[in-house]
This record gives sequence, structure tokens and C-alpha cells, in this order.
Amino acid sequence: MIPTRLTRTILFEILRIFVVALVVLTLLILLIAVGRELFRKGLGAMAVLQLLPFAIPISLQHAVPATALFSVCCVYGRMAADGEISTVKASGISPLRLLQPAIVFAALLSPVAVYCSDMAVSWGKPGVKRVVLLSIEDIAYRLLERDHSYTSDHGFSIHVREIDGRRMISPRVTVRGKGDDAFTVTASEGQLMMDEESLSLVLKLVDSQVIRGKGLQGDFYGEHQFEIPIGNALEETDVSTRSPSELPLRLIRNERLRQRERTHAKIGELAAFTGFSLLTSRPAEIGGEKSSAIQSSLQSSRHRLTRLQTEPWRRWAEGFTCFFFVLVGAPLAIVAKTSDYWTTFGMCFLPTILVYYPLYLLGLDQAKAGDMPPYGVWIGNVVLSGVGMMLIARVRRY
Repeated sequence: MIPTRLTRTILFEILRIFVVALVVLTLLILLIAVGRELFRKGLGAMAVLQLLPFAIPISLQHAVPATALFSVCCVYGRMAADGEISTVKASGISPLRLLQPAIVFAALLSPVAVYCSDMAVSWGKPGVKRVVLLSIEDIAYRLLERDHSYTSDHGFSIHVREIDGRRMISPRVTVRGKGDDAFTVTASEGQLMMDEESLSLVLKLVDSQVIRGKGLQGDFYGEHQFEIPIGNALEETDVSTRSPSELPLRLIRNERLRQRERTHAKIGELAAFTGFSLLTSRPAEIGGEKSSAIQSSLQSSRHRLTRLQTEPWRRWAEGFTCFFFVLVGAPLAIVAKTSDYWTTFGMCFLPTILVYYPLYLLGLDQAKAGDMPPYGVWIGNVVLSGVGMMLIARVRRY
């Protein structure tokens, strides 16, 4: 009865500190990291409010592991400093029994962290991108009024002499691209509008002059419209063109099977081309431009397949940092014996991240390059588990 009541008390203390710390840290990340970036891009207050639901899972993705470590460090550090661990051991209860609430808490929290990570990349980041994209008209006018120029990440820039309400006086718009896709247009005045249906930026210009990439020039008297398509930045529909790191876990398995089929098709295409070149006594074509293009496409396909194989392992490894952080932090806080929250947290957090994140990034880079199996991203977690087991063994002799 006593151990059960004791474990419930410890679990309640961990949960209480975890909830409070998670709210504070999440708000801190939103206000400092996300908020600063949003206002730097010129978003208005309404756009920021629309962005908050999408930014929350992104913040939780980073806040949950650190908060889990902080909560167990606080609870077990205080218990050790107040002599509660020694008292419990003197009553015949193993110190390992005291670690059970933290282990169970972390084991249940880790799948939630995986879900937050999946939501952040598959729903949060695309949502943020869409809100920013649909706010591009307000962003452009705000920066044009302030700086008289605006350069977009979507391949165009606008310079004006001044802004009169929603009228651009003497605008000069440059669209970057290749060949005829690149052009520069100047006008006496104009207006900028966002077409949400076609996801394009519409320029209504008066008395405009267009200069295309090869020096072609055209004059348009009166009002004329130009469209700048920017909706391809969302990449919402074609899964095959999206980065594996942006795909939800539920789509990765099927996309991996399709990518494997594309890779096999490229191998067959290269084999057929090579065989036909040899059959027709044209071996020089094997190292030619077309063969190089097929080999480059095959290499890209293989690289994407490797990333698709690595991504689920990465998501689960990232989410389960909660478990392994707690596995190291809880016994380390008992060994440290200090009731100061921040001292205990610093003693646990700094060595943990100095060990874990370099190993995690090393495994991730090697796995993405194909030099290591996909489960190589767990190398940091495996090392933390070894350290945690050694610390638990020390607590057992406490």
C-alpha cells in the first residue's frame, strides 16, 4: 500500500511540474522564436493569430522533451536533497521503485511526442507556409510603405517610389527565372492583389513596359494585368515531389513503395539504354548526355528512397528522446542531491544534449547518405540508455 501511494504521489508531482513548465516553455518558444520570425517577415496581428494553431505543435515538438527532463529533475533532486530517498530505503523500499513513476510517465509521453512531431511537419509547417503565402499582399504593402522595396522568397521583387493607400507609384517588378520566364516590368502606377483561388499574385499596372530575359520589349498602354504564380510553394497535392521530412507518417509507407517502383523503373531504363547502345554498336552513347541524365535521375530516386526509409526511424527516435532523457535525468538528479531546480536541470540537461545531439545528427546524416542503416538515427538514444542504466545501477547502491 505504501509503495503504491508513494508512486502515485511522485507521479502527481511530476505531472504537476510538467504541465506548468510545458505551458511556460511553449509560450516562451512561441513569443521569442516564432513571434520574432513572423513579425520580421512583416505579418500583421490577424495573420499571427491565424498562425498560432499551426505554430503550437512546432513549439511542442521542441518543448516536450526538455520539459519532461526538467520535471523529473525537479522532483527527484528535491527528494534526494531532503533525504527522502534515504528514508524510503531505510524503510525497506528499493530506490528503484521510486524511479518507476518517471519511467512509466516517459514511456507514455514518448508516443505523444512522436505525434506532436508528426503534426508539426505534416500540418503545422504547411499551415504556417499557407498563412504566410496568403498574407503576402499585406506583407508586401507593409514593407513597400516602410522600405520602398520588397523581395520575396518566391522569386520576385518590387521597388516603388512611394505608396499612396493601395496604389504603388512608379513600381518596378522583377521576376527571376530562366529564359523568357524572367522579366522586368515598370509602370506609372499599379496595385497588388492576392488571388486565393489560383494562388497567384496579380499585378494591375497602368502604362507598363515589359522587358523579358532575351531583351524582348513590349509596351502596354492603359491598365494591364500580370500574374505571378506562387502556389507551387505549398506543394499540397503531389506527394512524389514533397520532401520526406514534410510527409505525415501515414503516407510515408505507401510513398516508399511507390518510390521503390520508380527506382526500379529507372534501373530498367538505364539497363535498356545501355543494352540498346551496345546492340546498335554505339558504345559512345553509354557515357553520353542522355545516359548521364538517366544516371542522375536514378541517383536522385535512390537518395529519396533512402530518406523515405530513414524518416519514420527519425520521427520515432526524436519522440522517444523524452524516455531516454528521463532515463538519464531521474537517476542523475538523485545522485546530484540538490534541491535547486535550475542547478539540477543544468547538471542533467547540458551533459545530455552534449552527448545526445551530436550522436543523433551524426546518425541522421549517415543514414540519409545511405552509409548507415535507417535505424542508425537511434545511436544517440542507445548511448543515453547505456548511461541511464549505469546511473540506475548506482542509485540501486545508493
